[in-house]
Amino acid sequence: MFQIRATTKRDIAAVDALLAWAYPRLLKGDYPPSTIVMAVPLISRAQSALLACGTYYVVEEDGVVLGAGGWTVAPPGTGSITRGVGHIRHVVTDDRATRRGVARILLTRICADAESIGLRRLHCLSTLTAAPFYAAMGFETLGPVSVPLAAGIDFPVIEMERHL
Repeated sequence: MFQIRATTKRDIAAVDALLAWAYPRLLKGDYPPSTIVMAVPLISRAQSALLACGTYYVVEEDGVVLGAGGWTVAPPGTGSITRGVGHIRHVVTDDRATRRGVARILLTRICADAESIGLRRLHCLSTLTAAPFYAAMGFETLGPVSVPLAAGIDFPVIEMERHL
């Protein structure tokens, strides 16, 4: 049975391990090896402030973290807050637990929480791999964008949104 709970800074090692394990395996079918080699070390780090924000969660089964993700009103990176809009943040599922409902549990909680505080939309920068999942969860595709990571590395994603 799955349990979902808000993370704390104490979860940083478990989320780091999940991101480092899952991203290379999940993304390999949609990104060239060169992108994975350059981008994964930059995107697979848990952010302590995010884990302590109260709206970032882990899904566990028998004490094992199978998924993580959350939302904030502040967009990732830099950018201004837009009234009524939340942002999906760093959602990941262990590749050995995909298609078991882990990401659905996370996104259902995220949407319910965001709606409960009066947000009207959720914005998402989805990996190419996760875009079909987000579409199935009611997100509309806005279009492809590139996220600048560091040292000239651009990571292609799909900008999506869902009205609550």
